[in-house]
Amino acid sequence: MNTNDKLHEMDPLSRFSDRAEAYARFRPDYPLALFDAILDGLGDPAGIVVADVGAGTGISSRMLADRGPRVLAIEPNAAMREAADAHPRVEFREASSEATGLEAASVQLVTAFQAFHWFDAPRALVEFRRVLVPKGRLAVAWNERDEGDPFTRAYSELVRELSGDHPAERRASLGSIPFEEYGFVCEKRDHFPHWQEMDLESMRGRALSTSYLPSEEPGRSHMLERLSVLHDGWAVRSGVVRLVYQTSLAIAHSAE
Repeated sequence: MNTNDKLHEMDPLSRFSDRAEAYARFRPDYPLALFDAILDGLGDPAGIVVADVGAGTGISSRMLADRGPRVLAIEPNAAMREAADAHPRVEFREASSEATGLEAASVQLVTAFQAFHWFDAPRALVEFRRVLVPKGRLAVAWNERDEGDPFTRAYSELVRELSGDHPAERRASLGSIPFEEYGFVCEKRDHFPHWQEMDLESMRGRALSTSYLPSEEPGRSHMLERLSVLHDGWAVRSGVVRLVYQTSLAIAHSAE
């Protein structure tokens, strides 16, 4: 497996502590068709319990809960949990991907949105299999910037420059996740088009939510100035730019 430069050893539990507000306000959501695919064939959503692992500020958790399931949002970072908006079917729990604190065979679905690359993958997959019911489902999804779009490519090039080409920019692909080695059968991989329209404030906020971009001076001011130049060069008359994504999804089920 591509260990992705062992991102799980780069302080994933606290690296977002000073990014929580920006994360809650400016991170993109996910395409609705993604949730159709994740829940397809699982029966009445009201009867499903989901463990949404690495839930962050609950963007994916709330979108799942809107479909009817009860969602246990597993998030180790206190600042991220505190920045999350409440939802009647979402319960946040302080725990990690490798030790969720859930009972064995207690959930029908485990999800990880925009987070799996920060996990210790072998330990997390063992834990996911433990908490899933027999033949339970695991869904892993990422919003990945689509550099076939010219503005998105220019934004991505700037991110790589400002981050010193951080290893998270080269995150492992869905195809490199070792499902079969840890008792899962990967049954589906898919991609969904998605986008995020941003004015200058939200474009800056989107960058500030990224844990490996500068948050302290002088790097922060330099980054914001570079983002302003980029925005001015690409914005339409309304002052909006569009960041284009391909949302990648892998669905697997436990072998037993």
